[in-house]
Amino acid sequence: MIVVAGEALIDLVPQGTGALAGLRPALGGGPFNTAVALGRLGSPAAFCSRVSYDAFGDALLGRLRESGVDVSAVQRGTEPTTLAVATVDGNGSAAYSFYVEGTADRLFTAPAGLPAGTRAVSFGTCSLVLEPGASAYEELLRTASGQGVFTALDPNIRPGLIPDADAYRARFKSWLPSVDLLKLSEEDALWLGGTPHEWLSAGPSAVVITHGADGLSVITRDGSVHAVPGERVDVVDTIGAGDTVNAALLHGLSVRDALSPAALAGLGADGWRELLGFAARAAAITCSRAGAEPPYASELGED
Repeated sequence: MIVVAGEALIDLVPQGTGALAGLRPALGGGPFNTAVALGRLGSPAAFCSRVSYDAFGDALLGRLRESGVDVSAVQRGTEPTTLAVATVDGNGSAAYSFYVEGTADRLFTAPAGLPAGTRAVSFGTCSLVLEPGASAYEELLRTASGQGVFTALDPNIRPGLIPDADAYRARFKSWLPSVDLLKLSEEDALWLGGTPHEWLSAGPSAVVITHGADGLSVITRDGSVHAVPGERVDVVDTIGAGDTVNAALLHGLSVRDALSPAALAGLGADGWRELLGFAARAAAITCSRAGAEPPYASELGED
């Protein structure tokens, strides 16, 4: 079982140009998208979050269930669902503004334990920024790591939600001793201001960096670097692409029985290129359609 911990929200996605170009509500949130993608790829997955009792919350849970994701660890609340307004540029890249005050996911509390059979937990995005829930997710990260559970982190930086950049950067560094696999985009890496070698020395066994259309690369603890090119595709938008990469990496590691630091160290050049190539193909499919619609296993020849 791979558990994904973090927010579920509603993306308001423009259907044309301009600020009011027919905004369409779409189910989203980085951790939510990762959980859906894992379920579609066929990995046993569970979602750990706090979701509103409103109609949006019901729809979010419905999508998770449809994707085969266990929602027994989801907390519920009467507060509204977080909204994220997306702006998509000419290259399909999305930027976001958020409506987060008083929303349900901010009031997440750390659970007494993880679902039975948990092999890995994935964290990231808004859930590690917005208090008081951020501290609860941080507690869960440290607890899972302390219990020997494989942990993955995608900071997925949203600068508009971070009031004190230096404080967040320091907090990010404090998480690294509890992280086995760090995945981030080029933009995240530039914003954080560190280097993969600095991050690796603090804890993770591998750092995967996404380079947009140029593909993915990984730097491992022993200093090895492996890379694959991006898959060429007609891009509709990039919403959910990074989340699909998260899920594909975790799914690929799971089927290889490689959800441990020792197993990551033993993947080797061929293993990493195969894994990164799988993630690149999965992300390309997501980019080829509107919104966060990650692929099913059958679309990647997994059936």
